[in-house]
Amino acid sequence: MGLLDLAAGHPTSTPHEQALAHAANGVAIYWRPGCPFTARLRLAVRSRRDRARWVNIWEDDAGRAFVAGINHGNETVPTVVIDGIPHTNPDPSVVKAALSR
Repeated sequence: MGLLDLAAGHPTSTPHEQALAHAANGVAIYWRPGCPFTARLRLAVRSRRDRARWVNIWEDDAGRAFVAGINHGNETVPTVVIDGIPHTNPDPSVVKAALSR
């Protein structure tokens, strides 16, 4: 369950929750500023980057916990979820192909 949007009175969700919902049949990318592996991935998928949900783990505690849970307690990024399956620092070509579908 997400947070309550007091202005509208409707439940909202965190970036992590939105990303996981999107990644069930798409791509979610967990990243952090300054990561050279994330920079390489961003460059590789630049023309398709809007097709993915991006979660900065330094701004989303649930996203950070998710990444740590996938990576044996480490905050390894990029962690990419493609069609519900997490991948740690995948080859950019794999992510690009998934975003091209």
